[in-house]
Amino acid sequence: MKSESPRLALTAHDIRHFQFRDTPFVQLMNKRIYNVLMIASKYDMFILEDDGRVDEQIFNEYTSLNLRYPPRFTQVSNGDDAMKELKTNRYELIICMPNMDNSEVFELSKKIKKIYSEIPIVILTPFSKEVTKILEKEDLSGIDYVFSWLGDTDLLLAIIKLIEDRMNVEHDVKTVGVQTIMVVEDSVRFYSSMLPMLYKFVLYESKEFSKEALNDHLRMLRMRGRPKILLARNYEEAIELYSKYGDNMLGVISDMSFNREGTKDKLAGKKLGEWIRSQDKYIPLIFTSSETSNRQYADEMKASFIDKNSKTFPQDLRKTVKDNLGFGDFIIIDPATKQEIFRIKNLKELQTNIRQIPEDSLYYHLAHNHFSRFFYSRAMFPVAEMLKKIDVSEYVNMNDARELIYTAIVQYRRMKNTGVVAVFEKDRFDQYSNYARIGEGSLGGKGRGLAFMGQMVKMHEEFNVYENFPVYIPRTVVLCTDIFDEFMDANNLYEIALSDRSDEDILKHFLAGKLPKRLVSDFLVFFDAINGPIAIRSSSMLEDSRYQPFAGIYSTYMIPNTDDKLEMVHMLSDAIKGVYASVFYKDSKAYMAATQNLIDQEKMAIVLQEVVGSKYGSHFYPTISGVGRSINYYPIGNEKTEDGIVTIALGLGKYVVDGNIGLRFSPLHPSNILQMSTLDLALKDTQTRFFALDLNATNNNFSIDDGFNLLKLSLKEAESDGTLRYVSSTYDPVDQIIRDGYYPGGRKIISFANILQHNMFPLAEILDKVLKTGQEEMGRPVEIEFAANIKNQNEGEFYLLQIRPIVDNREVVSDDLSRIDPADTILYSDNALGNGVFNDVHDIIYIKTPSFSAANNSLIARQIEELNKTFLEKDQNYVLVGPGRWGSSDPWLGIPVKWPHISQARVIVECGLEHYRIEPSQGTHFFQNLTSFGVGYFTVNPYLQNDGFFDESFLEKFPAANETEFIRHVHFDKPIVIKISGRKKIGVVMKPE
Repeated sequence: MKSESPRLALTAHDIRHFQFRDTPFVQLMNKRIYNVLMIASKYDMFILEDDGRVDEQIFNEYTSLNLRYPPRFTQVSNGDDAMKELKTNRYELIICMPNMDNSEVFELSKKIKKIYSEIPIVILTPFSKEVTKILEKEDLSGIDYVFSWLGDTDLLLAIIKLIEDRMNVEHDVKTVGVQTIMVVEDSVRFYSSMLPMLYKFVLYESKEFSKEALNDHLRMLRMRGRPKILLARNYEEAIELYSKYGDNMLGVISDMSFNREGTKDKLAGKKLGEWIRSQDKYIPLIFTSSETSNRQYADEMKASFIDKNSKTFPQDLRKTVKDNLGFGDFIIIDPATKQEIFRIKNLKELQTNIRQIPEDSLYYHLAHNHFSRFFYSRAMFPVAEMLKKIDVSEYVNMNDARELIYTAIVQYRRMKNTGVVAVFEKDRFDQYSNYARIGEGSLGGKGRGLAFMGQMVKMHEEFNVYENFPVYIPRTVVLCTDIFDEFMDANNLYEIALSDRSDEDILKHFLAGKLPKRLVSDFLVFFDAINGPIAIRSSSMLEDSRYQPFAGIYSTYMIPNTDDKLEMVHMLSDAIKGVYASVFYKDSKAYMAATQNLIDQEKMAIVLQEVVGSKYGSHFYPTISGVGRSINYYPIGNEKTEDGIVTIALGLGKYVVDGNIGLRFSPLHPSNILQMSTLDLALKDTQTRFFALDLNATNNNFSIDDGFNLLKLSLKEAESDGTLRYVSSTYDPVDQIIRDGYYPGGRKIISFANILQHNMFPLAEILDKVLKTGQEEMGRPVEIEFAANIKNQNEGEFYLLQIRPIVDNREVVSDDLSRIDPADTILYSDNALGNGVFNDVHDIIYIKTPSFSAANNSLIARQIEELNKTFLEKDQNYVLVGPGRWGSSDPWLGIPVKWPHISQARVIVECGLEHYRIEPSQGTHFFQNLTSFGVGYFTVNPYLQNDGFFDESFLEKFPAANETEFIRHVHFDKPIVIKISGRKKIGVVMKPE
């Protein structure tokens, strides 16, 4: 027996910290009827098909209601053919049209049931008194349902859906709380006419409510959550169905007279209604009866009554179901007069008008579960479940309940909008929308990546376990590639774009072009939903693809948010055209040629995205921005390659993306920061300036420089803005130490110490989760761009801006380097950092082992500096090999070169000697440059077994291009191929072929 759910007094605060789970509509209606076997005489089949159009009629019915998977009908005329078909083909439903002159079909149905017990069998027959008498005498044990056929294909649709509902109800109710409508009726003729009407109504309403979904695919899936119709043909069957599904029942439609305990009971419906009312006093009951005197029993139970004899019965049924079971508009009434105050059509209208509902009306509708029924009928199960549990009597102030409903709608919409590419609709896009597309073309690489990240955040709840640092995707609208095609064609720009004109000239012609006029109204709606500046990012077909690097080739502009929306439309339009133009700039064309792509096949989508950050006077920027990679080719200390690496900075992300100095750390080792390891490094190799958007730059003409309206500011500006207090440490010149945190006076170091070391916000933990999950979901190492805004020491927000697979510009190492025979190499290291294949190096410079003495290290450094200058002039690279630490400030520990003195080295090798064993360079300023410039780094110790190999004797066989007492330079005509596997930390320099 159904027990009433516990009622709660929730608050809006409870809901703000409650995560709604999305409804897995894809898991619903998994059992379908795809093939129907019709057993009928050829004449009956002809009548049924009306010249052979039954498939077509059913197909038309399905498509008109947005239903998929219309079944295929196969006709046989006798039992033998039926059994053959069942042996050779799969059927989910058998419909028999019996010849009532004999009992063959009834015997056949029992025979089929014995072998194929899972296949429902339906009798479809014209009805008359004689047919009724025959059926009463026949053994119907092999028959699931009997229907009266009047030639209307709507009945076939109803039969199929009724059986599909019976097949799926238990799973779908249990999985997501799908609702049910119970029909209690034993008259074959009556339910044969009522069920088609009811299904047609429910399917049409579901089609309408599915428009709440954000795109066509989700609309189709959402219809799977429509209420299921359950048919009970006697009292006991009705009790059983209600006991099972009463907690998920929108209402009951019941006849008054049907069998109870095996005999006809004229008031069985009244008894059933009283029992149901004892279980749920507010569930809608609709009684149907051909005896109008039964209306009094309906009135006693405050139920609806429909006269079966009425000529308007179909209309009465639709209206009563619509008014009582939560379909149609939500009509807000005055409970005293029952007069309509206003009506609500959809979720957004409810959100907008919830504060306009009078208190007594709000109390009445909540107490009668009208709000939960509104959501249930629209397949919005998470909110419906929550509202159904509300005990309205617990609220002293109805404003608390009002705010609860409002907050629940906001939370639900945020959840539904996350991870979904919605179709942009002006009447629905608002501040709670998340991601929408305008157009029917491709989203482009960045657009796809953003959509993927949104889905990833939605599916992985662990991203949002931190109340004070939630993970978001910025509100985004993508102009698909078909808008680009339309713009290019309408303005005849291809001839200019593909010419050899200057970038400035191409931009000028693009800015003179006109975007489709219909976009203006879309832009204005987007502006209303965005509170801050807007980033206009390129999202071409080739960008962020899995197999080629195309990041950073095209332009990204930012525009401020102004009160003059038409001025914003003008700036946004120019920015979009500027991104379009950047496809055809000289650098883009050259890159296209280098990657063997055709420029005229490139198509550009545009990502319009709110800029993360806060306004500080006349400029705007986030507290933190950065780039993370799930694989680290330069791990230090106890870091591992797979731990990933992140670079963060204060201000806009262009600072990091353009290669300026940020703070570099591994998310699993946030205290292990090389730049903060010494006072000298902290003062010299940390951020001193940052980027911000100039909010006053509204009249500037757009330039090929997409940073024309960005400001590069000093940290003094950030200090006056108050942002340094969260991200800085303070240098004390008196004590010559750096103190974690912001203190008055002293130079400020951008260390992010309060966040990374003192856990003000779980930035490192979130980055670790995002990088690992992104790599797992994408199936390869990934790079992400992100930003975070800190409002105060207790509240911040983390935003994912972009994700792309890592595709190095260098050739990917596909060989298993551990299989290479060291005899084929000049250098072999099991402790190598970096990654890639380099086949353009012809030179090796090495320090001669026999004559080496640490006392000569300073002299050696000067000789190498002179050699490096010659390589710099020719723009060529070399491999550098020597003992001890390269770049050591102590000449007794290694060669004291500075970075500019060896800037052309492609690989640097520290080679230990038997009598000169020095720890590797990791942890020094020198190592910081290795990682920044992507230089390969090997350590080898030939005097130890299995610790690398350096074949100096091989090099001695070749003449020296340059040689001194201490160093030797060998040039090869053919390249010495360098291969570094960053994952396995193996590096080799192959002997020339």
